[in-house]
Amino acid sequence: MNNRTRIWLENVLRDSKKMVDWLTKQYHGEVTAAGRIRIFAGEYCEDLEHARILEVIASQEEDHANWVASLLHARGIEAKVLDKNERYWEQTLPGIESFRTGAAVAAHAEHMRLVRIRAIVDHPNTPADIRDVFAKILPQEVFHAEAFSRMAGAEALEATRGKHEAGLEALGLTA
Repeated sequence: MNNRTRIWLENVLRDSKKMVDWLTKQYHGEVTAAGRIRIFAGEYCEDLEHARILEVIASQEEDHANWVASLLHARGIEAKVLDKNERYWEQTLPGIESFRTGAAVAAHAEHMRLVRIRAIVDHPNTPADIRDVFAKILPQEVFHAEAFSRMAGAEALEATRGKHEAGLEALGLTA
């Protein structure tokens, strides 16, 4: 775990308001991911096997949203899609020029998310219900990252790396 993630995690685990904020953003991300994936598939996907994989991923994102919603509800918080700037996506979505570059953009995003999901799952002070939910989410997100990476290929991953790095910078996640 890098130092930035360690600091983030310690802050989130110490402050229930920050944890709820993170969970709310996770819910938002899961709900909007399912929609984005389906739109992407409709616009760019011509391969039936890729379409099937994308639908599996979109359905799993909906499951994740429901699981995270249950965590929010247990804390008395309404699960809702936020009205917010999509700083990362504003940087990365313009890099989609084809099916492969779209898959690459998604792969970068999934790999980015895995860092914090793994940190939450692995930390001994993570509340048990949160750890349990993200332990269920983790292997599916690993599948998403790997599937998007395979569908993209090395060339598209490299071609979209700059957009991903700009997205990280927009989120304040660069050194």
